[in-house]
Amino acid sequence: MSHAPLPPDLTLAELRDRIDALDSQLLRLLNDRALVAEAVGELKKREGTPYFRPDRVAQVIGKIQTANPGPLKSNHVAAVWREIMSACLALESPQRVAVLGPEGTFTEQAAIEFFGGAADMMYCANFDEVFHATAAGSAQYGVVGVENSVEGVVTRSLDLFLHTPCHIVGEVSLLIRHNLMRTENSLAGIEAVLAHPQALAQCQGWLSKHLPHVERRPVSSNAEGARLAATNPAWAGIASERAATQFGLHIVSHAIQDDAYNRTRFAVIALPQTLAMPAATGHDCTSLVVSVPNQPGAVHDLLMPLKTHGVSMTRFESRPAKTGQWEYYFYIDLDGHPSQPHVAAALQELRALCAFYKVLGAYAVGK
Repeated sequence: MSHAPLPPDLTLAELRDRIDALDSQLLRLLNDRALVAEAVGELKKREGTPYFRPDRVAQVIGKIQTANPGPLKSNHVAAVWREIMSACLALESPQRVAVLGPEGTFTEQAAIEFFGGAADMMYCANFDEVFHATAAGSAQYGVVGVENSVEGVVTRSLDLFLHTPCHIVGEVSLLIRHNLMRTENSLAGIEAVLAHPQALAQCQGWLSKHLPHVERRPVSSNAEGARLAATNPAWAGIASERAATQFGLHIVSHAIQDDAYNRTRFAVIALPQTLAMPAATGHDCTSLVVSVPNQPGAVHDLLMPLKTHGVSMTRFESRPAKTGQWEYYFYIDLDGHPSQPHVAAALQELRALCAFYKVLGAYAVGK
């Protein structure tokens, strides 16, 4: 559908009147949509089906992007629709999401990108608490960091996945911009820089060059570092722009991460009874953790079913089993979904070789 061009001689007042009229139409339509969403929520409640379905959200947004005639950019349309759907979902059933706190962490930002801003955030002191809150049902979902493009895997998250009843139902890949912030708008007089250990590591080149003699103090999260920096003018934090706004800090240096394309993957977790394994989308990842008997050739044999059935492996990490016997757990990401015959066949053969086998989840790949 094409839009008729606006008359070229309209005044600013007339253009604003048109915007006001369109805003009124949008508001009416959005509330009409919300009424339908409430009816959907009542139906889901009677049927006992999940209120939130990430595959449905992706389907709706994809359809809207395909139909978008412009001039709005498709990624901006997607962001708007995600917030509309989030607000409507909050009317059906508010979604409680456990994230690393306090407010302003990248984990919170990842949760907002996945669930929208209407989700009810539950702020936790560490990833252990995120897993516990989700497993105990205090939160319906949790979001945890699993891998950084510079520093590699978040080992604590991998260890926690081993024994949790939760599984992965989605992921978010977030471009990470680290900013140095403090109460003073200057680099002078900084005695300590506070941040999560991963952030300190990701910014070590910049810190060594610009603040070589300043103490680097690890804390539970970047937002916590920003919060603490707000209490002492001699301290600085490394965190997001959102955290700077949250705690009223000056950003004295933007994007100080050593890698310009620094990204972190976040996993969205839930109990299976909250949300079952999402359906295949065509762009999926299957995550699992396995162990094999400690004998020659065992790891080679582990990989053979993947080669035989043409399944690509996108990640392979090992973690000590902590048995004292030099045994390891292997964390594997596969390209595909267990509903696909070749993936199912590979998993069946692989399972027969394992002393321990657990599918952590299958979910759409984060963009």
